[in-house]
Amino acid sequence: MKILHVTPFFKPSWEAGGPPRSVYETARRQVTGGHEVTVFTTDGFKKRLNVEKNVPVDVEGIETYYFRNLSMFLAGGLNFPVPYYMPLVVRKKLKEFDIIHIHEHRTFLAAIIHRYAKKYDIPYIIQPRGSAPTMIKSRQKEIFDKLLGKSIIYDACKIIASSHSEASQYRDVFMNLDLDSVVQIPNGIDLKIYQKLPFPGTFREKMGIKEDEKIILYLSRLHERKGIGLLLKSFKSLIDKIDKIGLLKLVIAGPDDHYLDKINHMVQELGIENSVIIPGPLYENDKLESYVDADVFVLPSRDRYESFGNVVVEAMACNTPVVVTKYCGISEWVSPNEGQVIDYQEDQLEKALMDILQNDLKRDSMAQKAREVALNTFDWETVVKDTQEVYEKCIK
Repeated sequence: MKILHVTPFFKPSWEAGGPPRSVYETARRQVTGGHEVTVFTTDGFKKRLNVEKNVPVDVEGIETYYFRNLSMFLAGGLNFPVPYYMPLVVRKKLKEFDIIHIHEHRTFLAAIIHRYAKKYDIPYIIQPRGSAPTMIKSRQKEIFDKLLGKSIIYDACKIIASSHSEASQYRDVFMNLDLDSVVQIPNGIDLKIYQKLPFPGTFREKMGIKEDEKIILYLSRLHERKGIGLLLKSFKSLIDKIDKIGLLKLVIAGPDDHYLDKINHMVQELGIENSVIIPGPLYENDKLESYVDADVFVLPSRDRYESFGNVVVEAMACNTPVVVTKYCGISEWVSPNEGQVIDYQEDQLEKALMDILQNDLKRDSMAQKAREVALNTFDWETVVKDTQEVYEKCIK
């Protein structure tokens, strides 16, 4: 099968969040499975990648086109990449593919692909990856949907949602959507990575965190809608109530998405600068080390844009209990055995963290159960197999 993935950002633009990683993990397994896989993407999110532009590049067997962005401000600042050379390639090459997989639909890339997919009668599926709701940039999204977005959605063979929560969003935005076209497939993790975890204490040593200090870890993009402000306020309350001698450390890790200055200001304003560590983005083994040493992982997203939350599964796979808001799609798989699901409220977050941090036996039990759920539920091989079945239905 000849498969085309269309995604605004791809390896190694990990700072763009979970979607580039998910597309990469899917595509490389499809190559291993014997398929011919191509990726149409752009040459970077916040900075231009040092890759050949507008021509095919081999990325682990994946034929990848890194189309040059017209403007990095549009790509990284407004999250609207414009790969101006892409239409020339699409017009000639698109008819070669059996199926097209579009990741995020309100993009210049999706608009171009939609036009030629219709022209050449090639089926495509859409995976919005949390971008369907219109609470953020509502005016721009409404305009795009009126001009192009609705057609892109309605003409899709299938639409993939990573959770029930995300699936429910689609009908709210696209009133005429046939819900039979929506398929639920969660994101996955590479089980091989988590079979042998880093030695405990490595991250603590790198960050200068003592063995008797407890670590609350946040690891994701630094963006306002991720709920970091709520986390900082709850952490301040924890310090006032149970941490008179400074044994709590809050680590806020991740690439900046126009929010780091605000975080630093809040930390100073709350007077907790001695208890907060902001190491920047963590990738690969550095990320695993942080998960392993964390006493609890938190993703306090404030709205339904968090369609899944890959980092939560990764933390669970590293023996770390989790606290997530109900807006995270992954919350559907988190029970009291592995962590806590809360409303987006400061007192609930504070209580959940306190409950886990003050009960070592409970925390250890949660950690064990979290790992079991992660490794038994979110295998990338299963995700790719389920995605393949969706492709086959569309081709038939």
